[in-house]
Amino acid sequence: MEVIFSLDTIKEAAARFLADTAGRKVFAFHGEMGAGKTTFIHAVCEALHVQDTISSPTFSIINQYAAGDGSTVYHMDLYRIRDAQEAINAGVEDCLYSGDTCLVEWPERAPAVFPPDTLHVYLEVAGANTRKLNYKL
Repeated sequence: MEVIFSLDTIKEAAARFLADTAGRKVFAFHGEMGAGKTTFIHAVCEALHVQDTISSPTFSIINQYAAGDGSTVYHMDLYRIRDAQEAINAGVEDCLYSGDTCLVEWPERAPAVFPPDTLHVYLEVAGANTRKLNYKL
């Protein structure tokens, strides 16, 4: 699937993404710095009716939110992780295998810890104000 969106249409893109990927739990977001991973994940969390303050987990590594339906959403940023062992020590693997929704930035930092059914999502800059989201179901 390919979705092109801007900040004006990001909410619709997030809703479409969730509808397309219903039933999936672990999402690995790939993209260069500035591609919009955190911004898109923020929109996905809003579409999941997260009431908590949604922020980047760059320094905390893992943020935990409560979705509107009472389920747990984990937002992880592995940018500062050096390898799989450090990810395991930080609790990333526990989240990934919890059965809860996991939205992970920079998964290439510790690819070995991801479950086989992880959906890999690719974000890239498509223009000054647009981004392109790609994922294969």
